Amino acid sequence: MPKKGKEGEEKAAQFLEQKGFKILEHNFRSKTGEVDLIALEGETLVFIEVKAWAFYGIEALEQGLDERKQRRIIETAKYFLSIYRKYRYMAVRFDVVFIAPQGITHLESAFVERV
Repeated sequence: MPKKGKEGEEKAAQFLEQKGFKILEHNFRSKTGEVDLIALEGETLVFIEVKAWAFYGIEALEQGLDERKQRRIIETAKYFLSIYRKYRYMAVRFDVVFIAPQGITHLESAFVERV
């Protein structure tokens, strides 16, 4: 992983821990994709995509997190839940943490599974 992405994920993890999240996994991979961070926030299991961009603003997130990328994250989340069955009855949420030179933005429930 490029150094910039790793640094962004570490910043995001620290930021979320300060907000009370418990980080369970970093860079969880499946054959369909990867989830940058998986965390618990109370009784909710949160799958988190981290975007750390120096040049693009938050308005570019739509291109950086298109429907295909969202689907890959959702499929990887399902794989996680199939392995770690103790979480299968928890509420699930998909968040994005956007890191830019101006600061960190946490978008809760940034996307959902489309049926």
